[in-house]
Amino acid sequence: MSLVRAKKHLGQHFLTDKKIAEKIVNGLIHTDQYRQVLEVGPGMGILSDILLERENLETFMIDIDTESYHFLNEKYPQMGSRLINGDFLKMDLTAVFPGKFAIIGNFPYNISSQILFKVLEHRANVVEMVGMFQKEVAERCASKSGTKEYGILSVLIQAYYNIEYLFTVKPGTFNPPPKVNSGVIRLSRNKVESLPCDEKLFWTVVKAGFNQRRKTLRNALSGVLPKGKMDDHIFFEKRAEQLTVEDFITLTQHVAERAKIIIQTDEG
Repeated sequence: MSLVRAKKHLGQHFLTDKKIAEKIVNGLIHTDQYRQVLEVGPGMGILSDILLERENLETFMIDIDTESYHFLNEKYPQMGSRLINGDFLKMDLTAVFPGKFAIIGNFPYNISSQILFKVLEHRANVVEMVGMFQKEVAERCASKSGTKEYGILSVLIQAYYNIEYLFTVKPGTFNPPPKVNSGVIRLSRNKVESLPCDEKLFWTVVKAGFNQRRKTLRNALSGVLPKGKMDDHIFFEKRAEQLTVEDFITLTQHVAERAKIIIQTDEG
């Protein structure tokens, strides 16, 4: 088997340290809640080797790189249809995993946010995710309100998952080495089946608030609720980074109530 060439346009940096690979796989701690796990971007299989040793797990792999796919197909002939050559972001996860499952991977930096939004989209079935991202992204996801790192992903992820920053990985453990440190995080699905507010509006409020994060929410949310229809609620005078997940839920409920009053007034 010839080795796979790391491709810059795919954001590939292959992990070479087996001890780090073991630490990442050991990050899967809720295996009593699922049996199937999907590895995204297995590359040459350093995580896959360890995953396939776990008898309590049924491992699936998806890689967009055809060269990686052929390499892994030769390395793991037992995988059969569980090895997929395709784009994770376009993958119909519900067709492959009708039940609960986990996601793991050394994720390409250039699509990290899209991967996380895909996990959120399938939060009803993704029990757990352990992933390596650019350290800055990993820290942003795990950051709390009141910090400059706190943002859209922080709020949306923490609304549905408990998140832990597990450890930092230095560039020298990759081939080729990236220019920045990496961070490994674990997302564990919390007990919130649905938020006590209009969830679509919640996402809209969070995104609008942080898209103009230097402004107060009275100004940042003017496209969601006209400023003239806002009242003196204290959250309108704050900036998005000052609000916790619970605060955003309360704010969404309030925006929905104000919008309802507007509709009733217009109809009247």
